[in-house]
Amino acid sequence: MKKKIRVLVVDDSAVVRQSLSSILESDPDIEVMGTAADPIIAVKKIMKEIPDVITLDIEMPRMDGLTFLRKIMSQHPIPVVVISSLTTEGTEVAMKALEYGASEIIGKPAMNAAQFINESKIMLCDAVKAAAQVKLKRRKIATPVAQPVVKPKYSADVILNKGTGLNKIIDTEKIIVLGASTGGTEAIRNFLKALPEKVPGIAIVQHMPEGFTKSFANSLNNICSLEVKEAENGDKLYQGRVLIAPGSKHMLLKRVGKEYQVEVKEGPLVNRHRPSVDVLFRSAARYAGNNATGLLLTGMGNDGAKGLLELKEAGAHTVAQDEASSVVYGMPKEAVKLGAAEKVMPLEKMANYLLSRLG
Repeated sequence: MKKKIRVLVVDDSAVVRQSLSSILESDPDIEVMGTAADPIIAVKKIMKEIPDVITLDIEMPRMDGLTFLRKIMSQHPIPVVVISSLTTEGTEVAMKALEYGASEIIGKPAMNAAQFINESKIMLCDAVKAAAQVKLKRRKIATPVAQPVVKPKYSADVILNKGTGLNKIIDTEKIIVLGASTGGTEAIRNFLKALPEKVPGIAIVQHMPEGFTKSFANSLNNICSLEVKEAENGDKLYQGRVLIAPGSKHMLLKRVGKEYQVEVKEGPLVNRHRPSVDVLFRSAARYAGNNATGLLLTGMGNDGAKGLLELKEAGAHTVAQDEASSVVYGMPKEAVKLGAAEKVMPLEKMANYLLSRLG
């Protein structure tokens, strides 16, 4: 019998603890081993029994979630899924939580919304399953398989129909499209920091909830030589610019004359995600073809695997992150199995490889 993922739910709200527990217990692969109203109580429970995953509110009494997270990651690392509010302060703190070692971020859902039962259920359970697979390492404290019965798993067809044949496009700027999930925020940060200002425009889908992608983009903009922003509908993609797909919206690449721009649109979850890597990759295959380079980084599941294959079939160059450097070797592994990746390499070698190839 398959071992269940044992979860400790830490939140100061009794209503939230009950709701999260109910959702997690509805998944046959997950077991809630207990709940805690604050980190002090959580520590006592962990001393008796170590969970596989912790869900953590970061705004709590007695000890804030960030302090608790830093202590866990420096002493006895346990995968943590942060449950955060969508306030400006909440999103900024959540970005810090990722830096401190949190595996995933989930926006705290509205308790009366129908989506809480459907899409939020998918995202929460998938985040816990992804966290359970994360390869953790102890961090130094820095100075401050059955699925729930839910909506069907759509493919990129619901957003953009697949084109046919190679898309050989002449005299168009080169572009890079990149997809990532669990572990991707740190991977993207390291990748972009290694790039100079004069590189092709980069469009990125990182699986992240609505409200958090803007803070993520802003944090990248502050540490990179590139211009990084959360994508808005109609934004142009050009040399030295990076566009991050907004949480809860799909992002597609379009071409207007010789220029690229992005379309940001609503739509159902694709491969259990919105934004979806497959949607971005398919649009790049259609509108950029052999002028595109596709990168698929760390993450759980298979989003982006088929899209990377479509890019390859359209004449694009395709690269997947290797297992050793991936936090979760899911998405790139599926792409490799499909024969979608022309190159498989460690994250730390990607920037130099692309620069040498793009000249």
